[in-house]
Amino acid sequence: MASRVVIIGGGPGGYEAAIVARKQGAEVTLIERQGLGGNAVLTDVVPSKTVIATAEWRTIADRAPSLGIRDSDGSDTAEFSEHSVDMAAVNERIQKLVLKQSFDIAQSMAKNDVQVVEGTGRLVGPTTVETENDTFEADAVLLALGARPRTLPTCEPDGKRILTWTQLYDLTELPQHLIVVGSGVTGAEFAGAYRLLGSEVTLISSGDRVLSNQDPEASALITEVFATRGMKVVGGARASAAVSTGDGVKVTLSDGTVIEGSHCLMAVGSIPNTADTGLEDAGVNLNKNGYIEVDRVSRTSARGVYAAGDCTGVFPLASVAATQGRIAMAHALGDAVSPLDLGHISANVFTTPEIASVGATEAQLKERGIFYEVSRMDLARNPRAKMLGIDQGFVKIFGHTVTGQVLGAVIVGSRAGEHIFPLSLAVSQHLTVDHIAEAFTVYPSLSGTISEAARRLHNMTDPQKAQV
Repeated sequence: MASRVVIIGGGPGGYEAAIVARKQGAEVTLIERQGLGGNAVLTDVVPSKTVIATAEWRTIADRAPSLGIRDSDGSDTAEFSEHSVDMAAVNERIQKLVLKQSFDIAQSMAKNDVQVVEGTGRLVGPTTVETENDTFEADAVLLALGARPRTLPTCEPDGKRILTWTQLYDLTELPQHLIVVGSGVTGAEFAGAYRLLGSEVTLISSGDRVLSNQDPEASALITEVFATRGMKVVGGARASAAVSTGDGVKVTLSDGTVIEGSHCLMAVGSIPNTADTGLEDAGVNLNKNGYIEVDRVSRTSARGVYAAGDCTGVFPLASVAATQGRIAMAHALGDAVSPLDLGHISANVFTTPEIASVGATEAQLKERGIFYEVSRMDLARNPRAKMLGIDQGFVKIFGHTVTGQVLGAVIVGSRAGEHIFPLSLAVSQHLTVDHIAEAFTVYPSLSGTISEAARRLHNMTDPQKAQV
C-alpha cells in the first residue's frame, strides 16, 4: 500500500485526491504551478459560470412586466435593450470570486496537512517527480495536468481582439460584436451569455446545428432561443482565418465569407498539458491526441502512476476529474473502489435555459437495440413554472419497456443542472420509473414534472410500444 503520494496539478482531480489520500494516512505532496483550483477555478468553470449567472439575471428582469411588476410611474420595467452592463465591474467580481475559491482550497489543503509546492512537476521515472528546486520520491503518483485552449495557426489569439476563453476576463468593456468560433458547449455558453449581456453575437458552427452532441430536441430549442434573442448563427461553416484590424476583427470562413466584429472568441476545443512532462520516458502511454491512457480506476500504463481530469480525455468535466482522482487514491491506498462508469455521468450545459442530461441518449439506445419508451413533458404545464413566468423547457425520461429501469434523461430549463440529480441517482442506482413516481415531491415545484413524466411510463409491458 502506498504511503507517499505526489500529485502534479491542483485542480479538482488533484485537490480532491489529496484529501482522500490524507484521510487514508498517506503523506501527500501536491505540486501546482498556477494556483490551487486549476483551470476549473482560475480560468474555466468558476469564472465562466459567474459570467453566465450574471447574464441570466437579465432574463429574470425581462420577465418582470409579465408578472405585474411596474416602475414607480406605472410603466413596465426596463426592457432588455435598456439595461447596461459594466464589464469591468463584472470581471472584477469574477476575479474576487476566483481568488476566494482558490483561497478556500488552500485552507482545505492546510487543514488536511497536505504539503503544497509551487512549481512545475515532471516525472523522472514512475516513482520520482522533479520540480525546478526539489525532487520527490513517491509510492504513487497522480497526474492531474489539465488542458489548455486549442488554437489554430491562422487564428492565433492576441489577448486583445482574438481571444481564448481564458482571456475574456481581462476585458474592461463589453464587446460590441462578438464572433464566437465553435458551437460546442463552451462556444454556446459564452455566445448565449454575451448576447444576454448586450453584445451583438455571431456564432459560427461547423455542423448543421448548435450543440450537436446534445439531445436533438434540446439543441433545437436552444437554437430557437438564440435566434429569438437576436443572435446570428452561421451553420455548416468553418473559420479558416481570423485577423485583428486594430479596432476590430475579420473572420474568414471556409467558403470565403468574411464576418467583421469587434472581438473573436476561439472555442475550438482543448489540448492536454502532457508535453515535456517526462511521461513517455516514465512508461506512461499517450494516445494519438496526446491524452494519457487510463483504465476505469485511473491507472496509467506505468505501475504506481495514475491520472485524472482533462489530461486523460475521458470527459472534460470537473466532477469527472474529481471522481477520477478519488478513485485513483482509493485504488492506490487499498480502499474499496468503484470503477468509473461513464454511463452514470450527469452533465450540464449552462446556456439559458440550461440542458442537463444523464445516462444513455436516445441515439445510443436505438444503436444498442434496447427496448425503451420516452416520456416527455413541457415545463410550461408545471404550476410552479407558471408562477415564475417560465415557459420554455421540458423533461424527457427514457425508461426500459419491460423492467421500467430509468436508462437516461434530459432536462431543459431554468436550473436544469440542479433538477437532474434525482434522475442521476436513478440511473446510477438502477432505479425504475415507479421508484421516481412513488417518491413525494413538493407541490408546487418544478421537480413535480419529473415525477409526472415518470408516472406516464408506468406498466410499460406491451412490446408493440417499444422503440428500437
